Amino acid sequence: MAHYKTTGPEIWRDSAGALTHFVSSMGTTGTIMGCSRYFKEVNPSIQIIGCQPTEDSSIPGIRRWSPEYLPKIFEPKRVDRVMDVSQQEATAFARRLAREEGIFAGMSSGGGAAVAIRLAQELESGYIVFICCDRGDRYLSSDLFG
Repeated sequence: MAHYKTTGPEIWRDSAGALTHFVSSMGTTGTIMGCSRYFKEVNPSIQIIGCQPTEDSSIPGIRRWSPEYLPKIFEPKRVDRVMDVSQQEATAFARRLAREEGIFAGMSSGGGAAVAIRLAQELESGYIVFICCDRGDRYLSSDLFG
């Protein structure tokens, strides 16, 4: 409900209603479910894109859920498309976010950025928002920013 009541409306307001695609990594699925509910109410044509790790990847904060373990709040009809992201892509984009944009975020955010960039390459036009769903300081003892 927090993302339905706050995150979704904030993104909608800040995009001046121009949003066409929303990308979110899928961990607990709270962010994507709340935002999707809001966005589909204000404009049903907004595309909701979830990102999950490839089969062989381990990305902290996002999961490739098997159907029996999906969080109870997850509603598949609220996600228009799911795109896979590799651990290597997520790592590279987390580093790019820090180096090029000054956004100190973790691998799940890097994964969302990678998917958003890939999605943008498929489109002729659009307004894509991806969400940074974690903080980089959680990874200081790892080799993420080594």
